[in-house]
Amino acid sequence: MANSTDQFSGEAHMKKSIPFSQIFLTALCAALMLLPAACKPAGAPAGSPPPGGGAKGPVPVKIGEVAQQSVPVQLAAVGSVEPIETVQIKAQVPGQVMEVRFKEGDLVQKDQVLFIIDPRPYQVALKQAEANLSKAQAQLEQAKAMTARDRAQAERLKASFARDKGLADKNMLSKEEFDRSRADFQAAEAAVAADEANASAGVEAIEAAKSTIDQAKLQLEYCTITAPLTGRTGAVSAKAGNLVRTADAAPMVTINQITPIRVSFSVPEKRLSELKRQMAEGTIGVDALLDGDATPCSGALSFVDNSVDATTGTIMLKATFENTDSRLWPGQFVRVLVNVSVLADAVVAPGKAVQMGQKGPFVYVVTADMKAEMRPVKTGSTLKDMTVILEGLKPGEKVVTDGQFATAPGAEVKEATEAPAAVAGPAAAPAAGAPAK
Repeated sequence: MANSTDQFSGEAHMKKSIPFSQIFLTALCAALMLLPAACKPAGAPAGSPPPGGGAKGPVPVKIGEVAQQSVPVQLAAVGSVEPIETVQIKAQVPGQVMEVRFKEGDLVQKDQVLFIIDPRPYQVALKQAEANLSKAQAQLEQAKAMTARDRAQAERLKASFARDKGLADKNMLSKEEFDRSRADFQAAEAAVAADEANASAGVEAIEAAKSTIDQAKLQLEYCTITAPLTGRTGAVSAKAGNLVRTADAAPMVTINQITPIRVSFSVPEKRLSELKRQMAEGTIGVDALLDGDATPCSGALSFVDNSVDATTGTIMLKATFENTDSRLWPGQFVRVLVNVSVLADAVVAPGKAVQMGQKGPFVYVVTADMKAEMRPVKTGSTLKDMTVILEGLKPGEKVVTDGQFATAPGAEVKEATEAPAAVAGPAAAPAAGAPAK
């Protein structure tokens, strides 16, 4: 019984001693975890690595310089490229396509021959119209000759009637003979009137024949289809051998003028007054940026819509680009930058130097003793690879442009000849703990 009691007491003692060892181990682990944080420099954000990212010696970084220069103030928008003119080529006379004198996608010049429609039916129609003209001219000459003959006959009968009338007045001529003379004279005058009417009809027939000839010549000209403007052709729907009709809905080919070309875009209505003021002073330059292309296309603002879209609060604008290198293509979406004005003597820094933290943008300034100083900044517009700094930097100061994730406030740095290696994990923490502006 005593043994069982001692065993029970030992087990109870063991159960009481276990919590003390667990507490000791827990406290030891907590102390080890807090040790790295205690070794950080004062003011370093939580979770950031020690100066130098844990490496020995200065941190290699790329360094840029803050400058002062004139910077254009630009208004950004997204635009779509559209041709200034688009022409759909359709047949104006029905017939069979005999020739197609260009290839799909060719750049064609104005008045260049594109299609040849079978001209033979229209050549026959022209010859028939010319024959009708000759016939009408012959009929007119015949009507003129008959008019001259009948007029001479009428003049003779008129004189005879006048003589007979004098005799009848003196009762020297019978009534029957006088009536016959008068009837002959009246018939001669009616014949002259009919001849003159035939001559007038002959003149009208000639004019109608000439109009038919002009129509036949025009239809014959329509058999040769030329380009009305210089532009780029699209897909060709009418191949050699196809029959085309004037009622066909689909065009034979579509031509887009791409030199020059336009870009259409919209801006907020609140910028309208500023744009109108700048347009009154001179031409407003516009740049168009393509994806993957660092060099913009330069143009000028050429159109402002006459009303504001009430549903979106924007107004549509268009800019014209010479596009001699055909970089802009109809239907493309581009980034548009409108050069509204110029900001003189602006403080600018390399865009790569500006980092974004939880409390706003900041940069690492390289001090005279080659140490990184985290400094909040207030930024403005960005032009290419430079950012306008409204507050926080002065011209001539040095800033870190690459390698920010490997450094920390107060860390010693050195200028690297190559791009610093990327650092993963908690090295990016300083950006999250950037101080407020």
